[in-house]
Amino acid sequence: MADRDWGNQTAITEFILLGFGDLPDLQILLFLMFQVIYMATVAGNTFIVVIVMAYQHLHTPMYFFLGNLSCLETCYTSTILPRMLASLLTGDKTISVSGCFTQLYFCGSLVCTECYLLAAMSYDRYLAICKPLHYSTLMNSRFCFQLAAGSWLNGCLVTAIFFLFLSHLIFCGPNEIDHFYCDTIPLMELSCSDTHLVILLAFIIASIFTLPPFLLTLTSYVYIIATILRIPSTPGKQKAFSTCSSHLIVVTIFYGSIMFAYLLPKHDTLRDLNKVVSLCYTVLTPLVNPLIYSLRNREVKEALCKAVSKFVPFTKCAETPRE
Repeated sequence: MADRDWGNQTAITEFILLGFGDLPDLQILLFLMFQVIYMATVAGNTFIVVIVMAYQHLHTPMYFFLGNLSCLETCYTSTILPRMLASLLTGDKTISVSGCFTQLYFCGSLVCTECYLLAAMSYDRYLAICKPLHYSTLMNSRFCFQLAAGSWLNGCLVTAIFFLFLSHLIFCGPNEIDHFYCDTIPLMELSCSDTHLVILLAFIIASIFTLPPFLLTLTSYVYIIATILRIPSTPGKQKAFSTCSSHLIVVTIFYGSIMFAYLLPKHDTLRDLNKVVSLCYTVLTPLVNPLIYSLRNREVKEALCKAVSKFVPFTKCAETPRE
């Protein structure tokens, strides 16, 4: 790409990620804050994966998908935060064209994969609440593996198709991306090529590949809420809702922040707000996911207590009453 010309201009070889450069006095403070967030995110999601694998009573479809989601969140935050931390520490905001496209590919594929995983988790909760008598038969280990593998493969495939067209764009300047990572829209705005076809392709791909899992998630929760409302007893409603409340919170944060970020008008005055909203689904969501599942799931809290009691003497887990 570096050797290609467009008109009388030479294609650029690197981009400049402006990030939070408009806050020069806060660079060290931002570095420390994001360093803590990154360490906590990796530790929290790794903990979820480890306890799901280690404890037999967590070998269920819901926690199998949760383990996949935690693994994905670790990979996702690792594609963005290490590069941003290096920039905040050294002041070097440049990133090569190939490095930018690589980051863009992994971010896109992991976001698409998360859409499918959240849909699989919502379908699992739908079967557990709305079809309890058929749950163990329908949601068997083979089907769970197929759903998880399909989520990862679809995410990679969708992004690869879009990336194939995006990589043919020519960039000849300017090369400043007003964001803290290589995002699709700010990148296309810098292209010297005609981007109408790429934008149309992005819309088609989103409609065909990413809209269905969102609709499946939405439909599943419509049926779940309708089923819960028909339960006559209040304790029964609370018990049914507690099995899906954590996932519902995660889905709301994920889709809410993404929709707000990409549907926000692209005015210069709103770019800083767009960065803040982008932080929600790129940085904060991977951080709070393990906290949400740990604090709201009795099984996870019990596994955490058992794990702590093995390494910290004189600690004893309180018995949690079974519902």
